[in-house]
Amino acid sequence: MKKILLAEDDFDFGSILKQYLELHQFDVTWTKNGEDALNYLTGQEVDICVFDVMMPKMDGFSLAEKVIEQKPETPFIFLTAKKMKEDKIKGLKLGADDYIVKPFEADELVLRINNIIKRGQRFAGAGSTVQIGAYTFNPANHTLKHQDELQRLTEKEAHLIQYLFERKDQLVKRDHILRDVWGNDDFFSGRSMDVFISRLRKYFKNDPDISIKSVRGIGLEFKIEKQS
Repeated sequence: MKKILLAEDDFDFGSILKQYLELHQFDVTWTKNGEDALNYLTGQEVDICVFDVMMPKMDGFSLAEKVIEQKPETPFIFLTAKKMKEDKIKGLKLGADDYIVKPFEADELVLRINNIIKRGQRFAGAGSTVQIGAYTFNPANHTLKHQDELQRLTEKEAHLIQYLFERKDQLVKRDHILRDVWGNDDFFSGRSMDVFISRLRKYFKNDPDISIKSVRGIGLEFKIEKQS
């Protein structure tokens, strides 16, 4: 059974959601605020987190930032009653795998959780470390190493590096990347992808032979000039 950490302060909604997810064969731990969720994660491993944005003691955005620091490989979804575009963009920029606005059908959440887990399993088959220029990339452990410097990666960062490296020296269409890595090619996912590409360029900055070139209106090309 896949383990889910649910952080939701609304008792009625959280109780119903927990029961519904359990009916779909998930092992659900439900916490009522961000601090309790973070404390639970300190000593436990989960397959995915579902965070309400507006919670007492620690909001969902702050909780996600803490989780990324401690366990960047853990995927997460935001639940929120907010409909402001800026909030959705903020959530996706943090690295959220999805963002669902209340009210929503519980079936929709189950579908999105399953899609995220399936994408993670597909990328998890990458196996051992690979050399990318002057860097050593471990897709399973979500790490990127350059000399003595180790960069821990979020799950989506690791997926994106793996996806682009497998297609190195090819012009990959933007909508293909969004579909395969984000599972959605809408406006918000596109903004999120732009943020992640900027991060990857910073991660690879110590090797001038590695570049991620944008071709306006088409897509991206991951290039390694001198392959070892």
